[in-house]
Amino acid sequence: MVYIPWTMVKKIDTALPAMTAYLDQLPQRVFQPRELTRLLAAQVDQWGLPTTISSRQCLERLTREGSLQRVILASEDYPPLTRYVWREASPYALALSIKPGAFLSHGSAVFLHGLNDQLPKTIYVNKEQSEKPSPSGELSQGAMDRAFASPQRRSRYVFVWGDNRMVVLSGKQTQRLEVGTVTGPNGERLEATTVARTLVDIAVRPDYAGGVYQVLAAYEGARERVSVNALMAVLKKLNYRYPYHQVVGFYLTRAGYEPAKVARLKSWGLDFDFYLDYAIPADQRLYDSEWRLFFPKGL
Repeated sequence: MVYIPWTMVKKIDTALPAMTAYLDQLPQRVFQPRELTRLLAAQVDQWGLPTTISSRQCLERLTREGSLQRVILASEDYPPLTRYVWREASPYALALSIKPGAFLSHGSAVFLHGLNDQLPKTIYVNKEQSEKPSPSGELSQGAMDRAFASPQRRSRYVFVWGDNRMVVLSGKQTQRLEVGTVTGPNGERLEATTVARTLVDIAVRPDYAGGVYQVLAAYEGARERVSVNALMAVLKKLNYRYPYHQVVGFYLTRAGYEPAKVARLKSWGLDFDFYLDYAIPADQRLYDSEWRLFFPKGL
């Protein structure tokens, strides 16, 4: 806590209305400490405050006044993060502040687009990795069988705030393909994947959307909001090594999309047996011959 002499408090109090008006007009509600002190420092002169008053003293006064809240994001594996929230912000805005340039994805984008009725407590943000060379060598059935025999790898880059878990994913570099803005629970504008990109992402990593049953529900919920052409365009740009078009085709078929349009995905090839999910026990899976795909019983 920063000590503020009483004479300074009175001077800062005279500028509180101007400080409040300034912060109210900013589009964001969540700040890193250095970012906020820098913003306040740039305004001290305009608020008529003497140079002996620091931006940190202004920050401390705003926190005591109550409109500014200091928040700690805790983690079992990483140092805690401090954030400042002006008035009110959703946990989605807090999660986006963990990494500059991150965007909401997977199950969080499903929720924000209203694609199913799930109310998740885990928030997923994607911070894309730097560009990496494409894998070399031919794709083989044996390699895929081994890869999908184990559970899906899950990010350990996790922070907690209240009842909310915030998971940072290190996605492949896509130049922020199909990332736009959505309206959050508090009316704020949040960066998130579009409906088309979201459906592809959750088909590739179903655990980050609550599992394959929730993925299918999202495809059903998006039936009147996305075209097969849009999904194919996203898949083509993402250029996955594995044949995820078979997974997308399976979901589209099960969700009742127009068969003639869905069938276009078959022209990309059905050369391998593939998997809807990771680590499906042999006695708990069925085989879809149309898409050459193993999937869990009951789907």
